[in-house]
Amino acid sequence: MAQAQAFETDFWKDENLRKVWDEIVPGEPRKTIPYLLTKEAIALLCKAVGETNPLYLDEAYAKTTPWGGIIAPPSIHILLMFACTETNDWMRSPGTVNAGQSWSYNKPARPGDTITLQARALDKFIKRERLFVVHDNVFFNQHGDVICSGRGQTIRPM
Repeated sequence: MAQAQAFETDFWKDENLRKVWDEIVPGEPRKTIPYLLTKEAIALLCKAVGETNPLYLDEAYAKTTPWGGIIAPPSIHILLMFACTETNDWMRSPGTVNAGQSWSYNKPARPGDTITLQARALDKFIKRERLFVVHDNVFFNQHGDVICSGRGQTIRPM
């Protein structure tokens, strides 16, 4: 079984390399990296969020379903948001607050999929002395199929 890629847990690491408010340009694509999704990564995500559905964890059971094998839970976008970006990505800035999001799920991600992300800031504005960024994210598998897409707002650190 392939090993899940390790994630950096020091969220302050590379903070000085992340774009600050004035450097975020609406419409500019964020730099992203491909991620090979594994059964182990899916299992680790399930454990982290308390997901126990055998469709995501038990190959023998999953093969008996219309999916024909293990798939990732819809919440996979949580893992992918970090897996497809480097530690210096502006969305990873400590102190960032999720101010709302909406996701659409099109096709399940599967072990062995190579996931890519297209992401950008759409807008930024100041409201009540807080810095907001509106952003979108679209995840694709190796065939170019959209796995999921979302739009959200974050409050940026000052």
